[in-house]
Amino acid sequence: MSTQFEFKLPDLGEGMTEGEIVEWHVAVGDTVTEDAPMLEVMSDKATVTIGAPRSGWVRELRFGPGETAKVGDVLIVIGLLEADAAGAASTAKAPAIESEGPAATAVGDLRDVLPGAGYFQRNSAPKPAAADVPAAGGAYFEAKPQATPAVRALAKELGVDLRTVRPTGPEGRVQDSDVRAQAATAAHRADGGAGGHAQVPATTADAGDIRRPFVGMRRRIADRLQASARSAVHFTFVEELDVGPLLARRDLLAPQAAEAGVKLTYLPFIIQAVTRALAAYPMLNSYLDEARNELVTRSALHIGVAAATEAGLLVPVIRNAERLDLLAIGREIERLAEGARAGTLRADELSGSTFTVTSLGKLGGLLATPVLNYPEVGILGVHRIKDKPVIRHGAVVPGKLMMLSFSFDHRVIDGHVGASFAYAVLDALEHPESLA
Repeated sequence: MSTQFEFKLPDLGEGMTEGEIVEWHVAVGDTVTEDAPMLEVMSDKATVTIGAPRSGWVRELRFGPGETAKVGDVLIVIGLLEADAAGAASTAKAPAIESEGPAATAVGDLRDVLPGAGYFQRNSAPKPAAADVPAAGGAYFEAKPQATPAVRALAKELGVDLRTVRPTGPEGRVQDSDVRAQAATAAHRADGGAGGHAQVPATTADAGDIRRPFVGMRRRIADRLQASARSAVHFTFVEELDVGPLLARRDLLAPQAAEAGVKLTYLPFIIQAVTRALAAYPMLNSYLDEARNELVTRSALHIGVAAATEAGLLVPVIRNAERLDLLAIGREIERLAEGARAGTLRADELSGSTFTVTSLGKLGGLLATPVLNYPEVGILGVHRIKDKPVIRHGAVVPGKLMMLSFSFDHRVIDGHVGASFAYAVLDALEHPESLA
């Protein structure tokens, strides 16, 4: 008779082979209802909420937040409720352990629910006896650990997250020996044990310190930036742009854009100038395939536009930007920015860019060095417009100037090529009447 149910990580689509556990909405001992939100898993840039496959209570969590599971790995073991267990007993030759087979492919939206979308109801039913708590072996996470003040103080002193300590005490309480064992295991990994990471220098813990798992989108961004810094050889080229003609052109076209339902900013002009320059310097629309030792020049121009969201910096992609006019680019920027903030973009709308433009608008500062969106070989940083004196026709007059900073991968792009590309972008923006 089957009394428990093993739920395996399903294939969430997009060629997924593994996913990172971002957050559990349940803990060991909790009662869950079918289809209620159970956990969040990140695949590439899509975070998917997975619902409970069965009703029951949580016997074991095999992976903790921040850990990576492969498709087919058991994520959670659910103890079946008495009614389910009785039903299982009435079926002929029920297997010893019921396993979840491959699930139907899900759309990889930033907020999608599998397999249902009911609200999670945290049940107040008593937790199982300590004998029912799974033995050590899988990842463990308890949102509200039971421990005495002395044990909590010890955990803080040793830098141990109590939520990840498997209890051995009565009624699921964490003992001081549990905390010390967890600290010893962490020290072993930091010294080079299996699955370990570089050890963080010891720091003095203060009472107000807050520790939380570095997981999900923030860690994915960190991994990508680290890969960029480790792999590419960055160099930056900076030039000043007199945006007076650009702003005048935007003001001229703004009424026409408004009639079409588009709020026209200067960003569509910049993106169109970039596509023109990429057509003239296709080397900037390439990437280095290090595994095959090949330089790949992309045939299409997919422009990434970095967008700040609550989840972190995302890069929605304007596909085939060279085919779009200014209003179409403006409309696409608005759509992607709104979707990024709401968390409704698909995974394919957040990947596949060939060149990236990043702008902080009014917070753009005087100058910054943009980090390449690896494996791209070029990125453009757009900075704040400032009122400065300029020389026109031999006279000093008020002007509006903006810094543009270009970063390139020096392994692929020589200095003169990067500078030539930059001046091609600048020339188009200084003569915006050619952009439409």
